[in-house]
Amino acid sequence: MNAPLPIPILIADDDQDDCLMMQEAFNECRVSNPLHFVHDGEALLGYLQRRPPYDDEARYPLPGLILLDLNMPRMDGREALQAIKSDAQLRAIPVVILTTSSAEEDILYSYDMGGNSFITKPVTYTGLLEVVKTLGHYWLEIVELPMDSKRI
Repeated sequence: MNAPLPIPILIADDDQDDCLMMQEAFNECRVSNPLHFVHDGEALLGYLQRRPPYDDEARYPLPGLILLDLNMPRMDGREALQAIKSDAQLRAIPVVILTTSSAEEDILYSYDMGGNSFITKPVTYTGLLEVVKTLGHYWLEIVELPMDSKRI
């Protein structure tokens, strides 16, 4: 029996430095799942709905987990979360909010819209390593996620 392929992770964050640090943190924590990045909510929905330039399934596989920043241009994470969780084809994908906000209204909104977790971005790289380690352990080792990305 073949081992299941690692679940792709889609990170939606407009801050290039944060994306680079996330990539480094995943590497350092030895979380080997493929990472894909988009930098605004419109690109996130384009990716999930397989609109060009994201229409190549091999290059842009549907994610098993989305890490979503709330504060992005064009379409912010709040609007993107609402769109994802309102779409019958996408709503099963777990969405972890990973943002600089710690505002109570953002936390409540995120859970009300169907977000699966809310994490305030740590301010240090060491803190980010802890978050990535915990995310990797919980979401990729403990939790049972749908394995068939064709479901969507």
